[in-house]
Amino acid sequence: MSIALIRKGLGDNLSTIRGLRVAETIPDQVNPPVAVISLQTVSYDGAFQGGLTTYSFMVTVIVGRISERTAQRTLDAYISPGVGSIKTAIESERSLGGSAFDCRVDGMSNVGSVTIGDITYLAADFTVTVYGN
Repeated sequence: MSIALIRKGLGDNLSTIRGLRVAETIPDQVNPPVAVISLQTVSYDGAFQGGLTTYSFMVTVIVGRISERTAQRTLDAYISPGVGSIKTAIESERSLGGSAFDCRVDGMSNVGSVTIGDITYLAADFTVTVYGN
């Protein structure tokens, strides 16, 4: 199981959202709206004989400058379940192109601001669990 392939699978699924850019690694600069995929934790040996590795990813969605009125509406659409949401996109192909047994979006844990350079953006964090071997 390759972490790079899992990131690619998550990125491919997120790319189904029209207009959303995807960064499979933490970028030097951002061009919103963008989803940034980062690995948070890895749990080994969840089954007998070293099987079942569980990966926890954070997908940070940065939608625009915090002062833009449309930023909140855009973020609301990404958070709300249904077509165009982060949850629906990630879970649209749960094997992530064959790189995982399953994946799920556990929740959205934070809506707030992130400052990159001198610009403050509106963002939200989504926790994604990926089950691999």
